[in-house]
Amino acid sequence: MRGYPFRILNVFTEGSSLSGNALAVFEDGSSLSDAQMQALALQFNLSETTFLLPSSSASARVRIFAPTFEMPFAGHPTLGTAHVVRALLGGGDRLTLEMPAGVIPVSARGDAWTLRANAPQARPAEATQAELGQMLGIDPGQVRERPMWICTGSEQLVVRLQDPEAVLGCRPDPALLARHGSNEKRIGLVYVWAHEDLPPDEHGERVVARFFFLKHGSVVEDPGTGSACANLGGWLVVTGHELPISLSVAQGALTGRRCKLFLTVDSDRQIFVTGNVTELGRGEITL
Repeated sequence: MRGYPFRILNVFTEGSSLSGNALAVFEDGSSLSDAQMQALALQFNLSETTFLLPSSSASARVRIFAPTFEMPFAGHPTLGTAHVVRALLGGGDRLTLEMPAGVIPVSARGDAWTLRANAPQARPAEATQAELGQMLGIDPGQVRERPMWICTGSEQLVVRLQDPEAVLGCRPDPALLARHGSNEKRIGLVYVWAHEDLPPDEHGERVVARFFFLKHGSVVEDPGTGSACANLGGWLVVTGHELPISLSVAQGALTGRRCKLFLTVDSDRQIFVTGNVTELGRGEITL
Protein backbone atom coordinates (compact mmCIF):
# COMPACT_ATOMS: atom_id res chain seq x y z
CA MET A 1 0.00 0.00 0.00
CA ARG A 2 1.17 3.50 -0.80
CA GLY A 3 -0.03 6.99 0.10
CA TYR A 4 -0.76 9.60 -2.57
CA PRO A 5 -0.92 13.20 -1.24
CA PHE A 6 -3.47 15.53 -2.78
CA ARG A 7 -4.68 19.10 -2.32
CA ILE A 8 -8.17 20.58 -2.68
CA LEU A 9 -8.42 24.04 -4.22
CA ASN A 10 -11.04 26.45 -5.49
CA VAL A 11 -10.33 28.37 -8.69
CA PHE A 12 -11.99 31.58 -9.93
CA THR A 13 -13.00 32.41 -6.36
CA GLU A 14 -14.93 35.62 -5.77
CA GLY A 15 -15.33 37.04 -2.28
CA SER A 16 -15.21 33.71 -0.45
CA SER A 17 -12.78 30.80 -0.36
CA LEU A 18 -15.83 28.52 -0.75
CA SER A 19 -16.78 30.10 -4.08
CA GLY A 20 -15.16 29.14 -7.36
CA ASN A 21 -14.72 25.81 -9.12
CA ALA A 22 -13.32 22.95 -7.03
CA LEU A 23 -10.22 20.99 -8.03
CA ALA A 24 -8.21 18.08 -6.62
CA VAL A 25 -4.48 17.96 -7.43
CA PHE A 26 -2.39 14.84 -6.78
CA GLU A 27 1.18 15.87 -6.06
CA ASP A 28 2.82 12.82 -7.67
CA GLY A 29 0.98 10.62 -10.15
CA SER A 30 4.05 8.97 -11.62
CA SER A 31 3.24 5.49 -10.26
CA LEU A 32 -0.50 5.60 -10.98
CA SER A 33 -1.95 3.82 -13.99
CA ASP A 34 -4.36 5.48 -16.41
CA ALA A 35 -7.17 3.40 -14.94
CA GLN A 36 -6.29 4.46 -11.38
CA MET A 37 -6.20 8.14 -12.35
CA GLN A 38 -9.61 7.85 -13.98
CA ALA A 39 -11.00 5.96 -10.98
CA LEU A 40 -9.68 8.61 -8.58
CA ALA A 41 -11.27 11.36 -10.66
CA LEU A 42 -14.58 9.51 -10.43
CA GLN A 43 -14.04 8.99 -6.68
CA PHE A 44 -13.63 12.74 -6.11
CA ASN A 45 -16.40 13.49 -8.64
CA LEU A 46 -15.27 17.10 -9.11
CA SER A 47 -15.27 18.87 -12.46
CA GLU A 48 -11.63 17.83 -12.82
CA THR A 49 -8.82 16.12 -10.93
CA THR A 50 -5.20 16.55 -11.99
CA PHE A 51 -2.04 14.49 -11.56
CA LEU A 52 1.49 15.92 -11.54
CA LEU A 53 4.25 14.10 -13.42
CA PRO A 54 7.89 14.90 -14.27
CA SER A 55 8.54 16.81 -17.49
CA SER A 56 11.66 17.37 -19.58
CA SER A 57 10.16 20.40 -21.36
CA ALA A 58 8.18 22.25 -18.67
CA SER A 59 7.98 22.87 -14.94
CA ALA A 60 5.70 19.82 -14.68
CA ARG A 61 3.58 17.52 -16.81
CA VAL A 62 -0.11 17.49 -16.00
CA ARG A 63 -2.85 15.01 -16.78
CA ILE A 64 -6.41 16.26 -16.37
CA PHE A 65 -9.33 13.92 -15.74
CA ALA A 66 -13.03 14.64 -15.52
CA PRO A 67 -14.97 11.88 -13.73
CA THR A 68 -15.46 9.89 -16.94
CA PHE A 69 -12.75 10.97 -19.42
CA GLU A 70 -9.32 12.56 -19.79
CA MET A 71 -9.04 16.12 -21.15
CA PRO A 72 -6.26 17.63 -23.30
CA PHE A 73 -6.63 21.03 -21.61
CA ALA A 74 -8.88 22.83 -19.16
CA GLY A 75 -8.59 26.27 -17.64
CA HIS A 76 -9.32 25.97 -13.95
CA PRO A 77 -7.18 22.80 -13.58
CA THR A 78 -4.30 24.64 -15.27
CA LEU A 79 -4.47 27.60 -12.89
CA GLY A 80 -5.08 25.49 -9.76
CA THR A 81 -2.34 23.00 -10.62
CA ALA A 82 0.12 25.84 -11.25
CA HIS A 83 -0.64 27.07 -7.72
CA VAL A 84 0.38 23.66 -6.34
CA VAL A 85 3.48 23.40 -8.55
CA ARG A 86 4.70 26.77 -7.29
CA ALA A 87 4.29 25.58 -3.71
CA LEU A 88 6.07 22.29 -4.36
CA LEU A 89 8.96 23.92 -6.22
CA GLY A 90 9.44 26.51 -3.50
CA GLY A 91 8.64 29.71 -5.37
CA GLY A 92 8.57 31.20 -8.81
CA ASP A 93 5.64 33.06 -10.33
CA ARG A 94 6.30 31.95 -13.92
CA LEU A 95 5.73 28.31 -14.79
CA THR A 96 5.05 26.12 -17.79
CA LEU A 97 2.77 23.10 -17.73
CA GLU A 98 3.04 20.32 -20.27
CA MET A 99 -0.26 18.71 -21.30
CA PRO A 100 -1.67 17.08 -24.46
CA ALA A 101 -2.74 20.50 -25.79
CA GLY A 102 0.87 21.71 -25.62
CA VAL A 103 3.10 23.56 -23.17
CA ILE A 104 0.99 26.24 -21.47
CA PRO A 105 2.70 29.29 -19.91
CA VAL A 106 1.25 30.32 -16.55
CA SER A 107 2.13 33.28 -14.32
CA ALA A 108 0.97 34.68 -11.00
CA ARG A 109 0.56 37.87 -9.05
CA GLY A 110 0.00 36.63 -5.55
CA ASP A 111 -2.79 34.08 -5.79
CA ALA A 112 -4.18 35.44 -9.07
CA TRP A 113 -3.01 33.12 -11.84
CA THR A 114 -2.98 33.76 -15.59
CA LEU A 115 -2.64 31.28 -18.45
CA ARG A 116 -1.88 32.06 -22.07
CA ALA A 117 -4.05 29.97 -24.36
CA ASN A 118 -3.19 28.58 -27.77
CA ALA A 119 -4.07 30.44 -30.96
CA PRO A 120 -7.70 29.66 -31.89
CA GLN A 121 -8.90 27.17 -34.44
CA ALA A 122 -12.48 27.66 -35.61
CA ARG A 123 -15.24 26.08 -37.64
CA PRO A 124 -18.86 27.21 -38.08
CA ALA A 125 -21.70 25.59 -36.17
CA GLU A 126 -23.73 23.22 -38.34
CA ALA A 127 -26.94 23.75 -36.34
CA THR A 128 -29.30 26.53 -37.40
CA GLN A 129 -30.39 29.41 -35.20
CA ALA A 130 -33.74 27.65 -34.65
CA GLU A 131 -32.04 24.38 -33.72
CA LEU A 132 -29.70 26.11 -31.26
CA GLY A 133 -32.63 27.91 -29.65
CA GLN A 134 -34.50 24.63 -29.24
CA MET A 135 -31.37 22.97 -27.86
CA LEU A 136 -30.98 25.71 -25.24
CA GLY A 137 -34.67 25.96 -24.40
CA ILE A 138 -34.96 29.63 -25.39
CA ASP A 139 -36.56 31.66 -28.17
CA PRO A 140 -34.40 31.21 -31.30
CA GLY A 141 -34.47 34.99 -31.75
CA GLN A 142 -32.26 35.24 -28.65
CA VAL A 143 -29.42 33.45 -30.47
CA ARG A 144 -27.13 36.03 -32.03
CA GLU A 145 -24.83 35.89 -35.02
CA ARG A 146 -21.97 33.51 -35.72
CA PRO A 147 -22.20 30.57 -33.31
CA MET A 148 -18.95 28.73 -33.81
CA TRP A 149 -16.83 25.81 -32.66
CA ILE A 150 -13.62 27.25 -31.19
CA CYS A 151 -10.53 25.46 -29.91
CA THR A 152 -7.73 27.16 -27.97
CA GLY A 153 -6.88 23.85 -26.29
CA SER A 154 -10.28 22.13 -25.91
CA GLU A 155 -12.95 22.53 -28.61
CA GLN A 156 -16.37 23.86 -27.54
CA LEU A 157 -19.40 25.43 -29.19
CA VAL A 158 -19.50 29.17 -28.38
CA VAL A 159 -22.95 30.77 -28.73
CA ARG A 160 -23.58 34.47 -28.18
CA LEU A 161 -27.05 35.30 -26.83
CA GLN A 162 -29.07 38.50 -26.88
CA ASP A 163 -28.77 39.45 -23.20
CA PRO A 164 -28.03 38.09 -19.71
CA GLU A 165 -31.69 37.15 -19.25
CA ALA A 166 -31.38 34.77 -22.21
CA VAL A 167 -28.22 33.26 -20.71
CA LEU A 168 -29.85 32.73 -17.32
CA GLY A 169 -33.03 31.41 -18.96
CA CYS A 170 -31.33 28.53 -20.79
CA ARG A 171 -32.75 25.09 -20.01
CA PRO A 172 -30.89 22.76 -22.39
CA ASP A 173 -32.51 19.63 -23.78
CA PRO A 174 -30.09 16.69 -23.30
CA ALA A 175 -31.06 14.92 -26.54
CA LEU A 176 -30.64 18.11 -28.57
CA LEU A 177 -27.42 18.98 -26.72
CA ALA A 178 -26.05 15.60 -27.76
CA ARG A 179 -27.13 16.20 -31.36
CA HIS A 180 -26.08 19.81 -31.91
CA GLY A 181 -23.50 20.46 -29.17
CA SER A 182 -21.14 17.53 -29.64
CA ASN A 183 -17.95 16.98 -31.60
CA GLU A 184 -16.27 13.75 -32.60
CA LYS A 185 -14.55 13.39 -29.22
CA ARG A 186 -17.04 14.50 -26.57
CA ILE A 187 -20.77 14.81 -26.04
CA GLY A 188 -22.21 18.19 -25.15
CA LEU A 189 -19.86 21.18 -24.91
CA VAL A 190 -21.78 24.44 -25.17
CA TYR A 191 -20.77 27.87 -23.83
CA VAL A 192 -23.37 30.65 -23.91
CA TRP A 193 -22.59 34.28 -23.13
CA ALA A 194 -23.88 37.83 -23.37
CA HIS A 195 -22.75 41.34 -22.50
CA GLU A 196 -24.22 42.94 -19.40
CA ASP A 197 -25.75 46.40 -19.82
CA LEU A 198 -23.64 47.80 -17.00
CA PRO A 199 -20.60 50.08 -16.83
CA PRO A 200 -17.26 48.22 -17.05
CA ASP A 201 -15.64 47.22 -13.78
CA GLU A 202 -11.93 47.61 -13.05
CA HIS A 203 -11.17 44.57 -15.22
CA GLY A 204 -13.19 45.55 -18.30
CA GLU A 205 -16.58 45.03 -19.91
CA ARG A 206 -18.95 42.74 -18.02
CA VAL A 207 -20.12 39.40 -19.42
CA VAL A 208 -22.42 36.68 -18.08
CA ALA A 209 -21.71 33.10 -19.19
CA ARG A 210 -22.78 29.50 -18.61
CA PHE A 211 -21.26 26.21 -19.76
CA PHE A 212 -23.23 22.99 -20.30
CA PHE A 213 -22.11 19.42 -20.92
CA LEU A 214 -23.59 15.95 -20.68
CA LYS A 215 -22.78 13.43 -17.96
CA HIS A 216 -24.46 10.02 -17.94
CA GLY A 217 -27.11 11.41 -20.28
CA SER A 218 -28.02 14.40 -18.10
CA VAL A 219 -27.18 18.08 -18.57
CA VAL A 220 -24.56 19.34 -16.11
CA GLU A 221 -23.56 22.98 -15.65
CA ASP A 222 -19.94 23.83 -14.87
CA PRO A 223 -19.52 26.72 -12.41
CA GLY A 224 -16.34 28.20 -13.92
CA THR A 225 -14.82 27.19 -17.26
CA GLY A 226 -11.41 28.62 -18.10
CA SER A 227 -11.05 26.75 -21.39
CA ALA A 228 -14.41 28.14 -22.55
CA CYS A 229 -13.39 31.63 -21.44
CA ALA A 230 -10.27 31.23 -23.58
CA ASN A 231 -12.48 30.06 -26.44
CA LEU A 232 -14.56 33.22 -26.04
CA GLY A 233 -11.29 35.06 -26.61
CA GLY A 234 -10.76 32.90 -29.68
CA TRP A 235 -14.27 33.79 -30.90
CA LEU A 236 -13.44 37.49 -30.54
CA VAL A 237 -10.25 37.00 -32.55
CA VAL A 238 -11.87 34.93 -35.31
CA THR A 239 -14.85 37.29 -35.69
CA GLY A 240 -12.58 40.32 -36.04
CA HIS A 241 -13.48 42.13 -32.81
CA GLU A 242 -11.55 45.31 -32.13
CA LEU A 243 -8.49 44.56 -30.00
CA PRO A 244 -7.19 44.83 -27.33
CA ILE A 245 -10.15 43.93 -25.13
CA SER A 246 -10.62 42.95 -21.49
CA LEU A 247 -13.71 41.22 -20.11
CA SER A 248 -14.89 40.42 -16.60
CA VAL A 249 -16.84 37.17 -16.89
CA ALA A 250 -19.38 36.12 -14.25
CA GLN A 251 -20.26 32.42 -14.24
CA GLY A 252 -21.74 29.87 -11.85
CA ALA A 253 -24.51 31.90 -10.16
CA LEU A 254 -27.15 29.23 -10.79
CA THR A 255 -24.86 26.43 -9.56
CA GLY A 256 -24.38 27.99 -6.13
CA ARG A 257 -20.65 28.42 -6.90
CA ARG A 258 -20.10 31.97 -8.11
CA CYS A 259 -16.98 32.36 -10.24
CA LYS A 260 -15.21 35.38 -11.70
CA LEU A 261 -12.93 34.97 -14.71
CA PHE A 262 -10.91 37.69 -16.38
CA LEU A 263 -10.27 37.51 -20.12
CA THR A 264 -7.76 39.63 -22.02
CA VAL A 265 -7.03 39.52 -25.75
CA ASP A 266 -4.13 41.81 -26.60
CA SER A 267 -3.36 43.64 -29.82
CA ASP A 268 -1.21 40.69 -30.94
CA ARG A 269 -4.29 38.42 -30.65
CA GLN A 270 -2.82 36.57 -27.68
CA ILE A 271 -5.46 35.22 -25.27
CA PHE A 272 -5.07 35.30 -21.48
CA VAL A 273 -7.40 33.96 -18.77
CA THR A 274 -6.95 34.97 -15.12
CA GLY A 275 -8.54 33.75 -11.90
CA ASN A 276 -7.95 33.72 -8.16
CA VAL A 277 -6.92 30.41 -6.55
CA THR A 278 -7.48 29.35 -2.93
CA GLU A 279 -6.13 26.17 -1.34
CA LEU A 280 -8.65 24.67 1.09
CA GLY A 281 -6.94 21.59 2.44
CA ARG A 282 -4.71 18.57 2.00
CA GLY A 283 -5.03 14.85 2.41
CA GLU A 284 -3.76 11.45 1.31
CA ILE A 285 -5.31 8.52 -0.54
CA THR A 286 -3.93 5.03 0.19
CA LEU A 287 -3.96 2.47 -2.63
